[in-house]
Parts: sequence; C-alpha cells; structure tokens
Amino acid sequence: MNLEVSSAGVFAPFGMAASENAILALSEMGIDISSHLSRPLTKDLIENSDLILTMTKGHKDAILSKYPQFSDKVFTLMEYIGEDLDIEDPFGGDLDVYRASANQIKQAIEILLKKLKES
Repeated sequence: MNLEVSSAGVFAPFGMAASENAILALSEMGIDISSHLSRPLTKDLIENSDLILTMTKGHKDAILSKYPQFSDKVFTLMEYIGEDLDIEDPFGGDLDVYRASANQIKQAIEILLKKLKES
C-alpha cells in the first residue's frame, strides 16, 4: 500500500511549531515532530487529497461549511473507522491531555490502516 499523508489545520496559521506537550507526548511514542510547522487547510489541498480526516465533528463541519462540494471525502477519523465520537483536541491542554489524544489517534490509525488495506 502506497500512502502519502500530510497535515493541515482547520484553524491553524502558517508556520507555527508544534506545542511542547505535543512534542513530548509523541516523543514518548518514538515520533519526532520537533521540526513540524503548521499550515492551514486550503481548497487546493482538499482538491488534491483523496481523503480528509479530522479530529472532531466541529472541524469537519467547518470544512464542509466552506467547501460543501467535498462532502464525499471529508470525515472525522473516528467516523471513518465506524466510531461515533470525537478525538479531543488537546490544544492548550497539559501533557496528560496530549498523551490521551495521541493514544486515541494511534489506536484509530491502526484500525484505519487495516481498513485501507482491505479496500
């Protein structure tokens, strides 16, 4: 399976570094995001993507309110794997909040990868 994954934020400005708690939580999982810089989600990014996965229904709704024509490829991550809940956005939270979100995302991605391999 050949995948290209990228990140963009619904409300993110361009060029912000990841928060210290995000860096710490992911480093505990062996993932280095210390050089990650944010970028806003654009129409061009959406057009050139096969699938857009968001953390929350609010993020999904924000995208679709601006770009309703892409409703066939915008889902929450949890919705896409068959769950009816959001991943808590840890922005501004303490390290434990970031750890919880990271673990929830990791588990969801494991299910997502199985689903994508099957399709």
